[in-house]
Amino acid sequence: MQNPSLKGEMGPPRACETCSHVHVPTLVQITDTIQCKMCHIRFPGHRCDKGRGICLATEEEACTTGTIVKSDGTPWLAFLGCLKNCANVNNIKWSIYLVDLRCCRSYDFCNEYI
Repeated sequence: MQNPSLKGEMGPPRACETCSHVHVPTLVQITDTIQCKMCHIRFPGHRCDKGRGICLATEEEACTTGTIVKSDGTPWLAFLGCLKNCANVNNIKWSIYLVDLRCCRSYDFCNEYI
């Protein structure tokens, strides 16, 4: 008999319809995703101006924070979200702007203050 306190948490083992094996969910599969803060546009001194929410970063994604400053160092805007193949970069030139990108996967909402 199934323990009622565990009922439905990971689901029962199930057969793969196109495979010859049985799929059993594991704790590792459940924790492969992390929650990230999301904001498409945030101007300096403002809260999120557009696209506020939460995204789930899959195993190949990371939480990210991007900042864009003018070439004189004046902040222009920031963005937060989930990004596939994320890499930390500094001062990437984009027209008259410089872009920094920070990535993390250490804990849920790790991009909130980076």
